[in-house]
Amino acid sequence: MPDWFLNILQILALPEVGLSTLFVVAFVSATLLPMGSEPVLFGLIKLNPELFWPAVAVATAGNTLGGAVSWAIGRGAHAAVDRMRHSPTEVHALRWLERFGPKACLLSWLPVVGDPLCAVAGWLKFPFWPCVAYMAVGKLLRYLVMTTALLWAFPADVAVSLLR
Repeated sequence: MPDWFLNILQILALPEVGLSTLFVVAFVSATLLPMGSEPVLFGLIKLNPELFWPAVAVATAGNTLGGAVSWAIGRGAHAAVDRMRHSPTEVHALRWLERFGPKACLLSWLPVVGDPLCAVAGWLKFPFWPCVAYMAVGKLLRYLVMTTALLWAFPADVAVSLLR
């Protein structure tokens, strides 16, 4: 890797800025923008293992807040979605979501469909706080499982050698 890139990675991994960087990346990745926050969380924890719980908490908070923004976008986009509502797939998916209500937001952790699910929950005018609570639980479990699996798969000596 180029030296300038390694320098940026080291600066972003500092405890002083690492958690705020993680928050921003987790927030943005929970919106409809295609981005993943797991590599940032993993890198921060590998470089600062003592930040495991604070990093998981910050990632969960940022990702949940981003999901809440997606919910608000969905609520505001009600008229636009109404025009496209006539396809059979859309009708089936909407019925499924209406059956589960805010509990469907537990699935907000899923790749590809999780973030749009938050927007659709807002569009369907599901109650905000129950949706946010279910999003937070789903996203916390995702970060715990993903980070634990990555830490198990890539021991500390492997991660340090990757950064060199």
